[in-house]
Formats: sequence, C-alpha cells, structure tokens
Amino acid sequence: MSESVVSRESFGKLPAGEDVERFSLRNRRGMEVDILNYGATVSRLTAPDARGDYADVVLGHRTLSEYLGNSQYFGGLIGRHANRIRDARLILDGVAHALGRNAGSHSLHGGLRGFDKVLWHVVDASVTVSGPRLRLSYVSRDGEEGYPGTLSVSADYTLTEDDRLRLDCTAITDALTVVNLTQHSYFNLNGAPDVLGHVLQIPAQCFLATDDTQIPTGELRAVAGGPFDFRQPLAIGARIGADDSQLKVGNGYDHNWVIDKPAGELGLVASVFEPVSGRRLNVWSTAPGLQFYSGNSLDGSLRGKDGRSYAFRSGLCLEPQGFPDAPNHPHFPPVGLRPGEVYRSTMVYELTTR
Repeated sequence: MSESVVSRESFGKLPAGEDVERFSLRNRRGMEVDILNYGATVSRLTAPDARGDYADVVLGHRTLSEYLGNSQYFGGLIGRHANRIRDARLILDGVAHALGRNAGSHSLHGGLRGFDKVLWHVVDASVTVSGPRLRLSYVSRDGEEGYPGTLSVSADYTLTEDDRLRLDCTAITDALTVVNLTQHSYFNLNGAPDVLGHVLQIPAQCFLATDDTQIPTGELRAVAGGPFDFRQPLAIGARIGADDSQLKVGNGYDHNWVIDKPAGELGLVASVFEPVSGRRLNVWSTAPGLQFYSGNSLDGSLRGKDGRSYAFRSGLCLEPQGFPDAPNHPHFPPVGLRPGEVYRSTMVYELTTR
C-alpha cells in the first residue's frame, strides 16, 4: 500500500479573477477523488471493479468553463435548500421571503446561484487519522437568493482508508432560516451508455407524490405494487417505462423516497450494484429523504472528461436530503434553523465489490 496523499493544482479563474483549485485526495489503497473549491464539486472519483482495476465512476467536465456553463449540477454541493420550493416562496414566523426562481415559477437547488456555483474557502487540506481530508467553508449572506439570515457553512470531504467518501456538513445562522444540503454527483459504475442495467435498492415504504411541476403534493404514497418499489434489488430500467403518471412528469425517476430509519441516525439509504463491473455503491446518510434521479435531462449536448457525450440516462443521482418544499408542508421533517442551533448532516458513499 502507498501513503495517503493530498495535492492541489490550478483549475482556472472565475470571470471576476478568483482562482479555482482542484484538490486530489488519494488513500493508501489507491482510491482517488478530485474536488474543486468551486461549488465544493466532486469532479472525479475512482473505484476498483471486481478485478481490482480502478476507473472514474462520476460524471464531470474537463474545464472550468464547462462547469460554469452547465446547468446539470454535476458533483456540486447543493444549498441553501436542495430540491424545489413551490412558487419560490417560503414563510418563516409569519414573514414571507421571495426566493430566486430558476425552475419555472419555482426555486430549485438554492436558486439562480446556489452553493454549487460559488467559490468556497479552503480551510484545510491534509491527511488525517481517518484519511485525506479537504475542509471547505462558505458564508451565505443575509438575502442571498432571497434567503434570510447569514448562514456559515462548513463541509468536510474525507476519503477514508476503507474506500468511503464521507461528507460532513455543519451550519449556523444569525437569524431564522432554512437549510437543507445535499451532494449532487452523477454515478455510472461501468461507463456504459446508460444506467438502466444498474440494480438499485432503497429501503423505503413510501415516496413523495408530486404535481405536474414536480412539487410534492404532500402525499406520502406507498411504493408497494408500483414502479417506485425498490425495497428489493431491481434494475433501474425494469419499470422506468411503466404507464405511471408520476414517471411521466419527470420522464423517469426524479422523486424523493421516505427512508425507513430514525431521524438523524446514520443509516443505509440506497445500494446500487452494477453486474458487469461488479462495483457496488452503498449510500449512508443522516437525512430523512433520498432523491433518486435517473438522469432524464441528459440529452447528449454535454461532453464529459473523456470527450464522450453524456447521453440520456447516462448517470444516476442519489441525493440524501430533507424533503423537497419542506418549508411549505408542516407535516414534513422540519428544515428550519434558528440562532444558537447547529445544522448537521452526514453523507457517506461507500464503493465496494462485496
């Protein structure tokens, strides 16, 4: 085994002249991850197949300019509130706040300039007892994208020595606000043209039904007997073409599953197995929900790191998070944060062949 390493190099400049850097973390077993301080973006993640051969398993771009022009959120850290908020509006303690609209009349993934589109401050990049780690921070000022309160966020990416990419997020605020962070990497475990052969399992009895603009109706709909039932391992392509109104809204899967575990407890929220390579991705999280997205907006117009076009459904996202539109549904798990409280969220992406 080699030594764990953290290295950094220039990845270009933003239009205003700020330097963007790429940090490479490698553990003793040889697994590697590249993270940009622009958007706290995971741009590369390698994992061994059943033969022990390493390959990149996440979608991403070669250049900063491609990330700046991309609307697909490849690898970004999403905030201040992941997913959609109805009519780009929330009410906190009786006060209405108008948010940035970027999905029709709604707000999506933090608005026009969410956390995936800002430059994060590099606090530390070093090898720790747990493995190589990159610590980033960002201060989202009061009124940014319409959100109240100045929110101070810390994000620790750790590549553990047992081949897990761990993301620990904390946040504090100086005024009542909402916070709901997630990681938006697209995975393809064998580099095939699509992910329909990947076998998925999600431990959830229910998912959130949505209206025709992909906003939750408030109904927690049972998965039993329908195409949203992944309680037992099932190929993603097995039912994606079913005659189901929920599938038609997003042209595939783009829904939040209600995970069967105690609130705040770190637990397994999804497992994906790719039979050709033998790679398995296990996702662990403290969040109450999981957004599974089957890459339905990919259309071949974007080129990846190897020069190939990212075709329809060529990547899948597993985004641990609070529920979409949570501020507008009192019976959803709360996402509010008050001064004196600390938001905490942990996501772990375990890559294995077991």
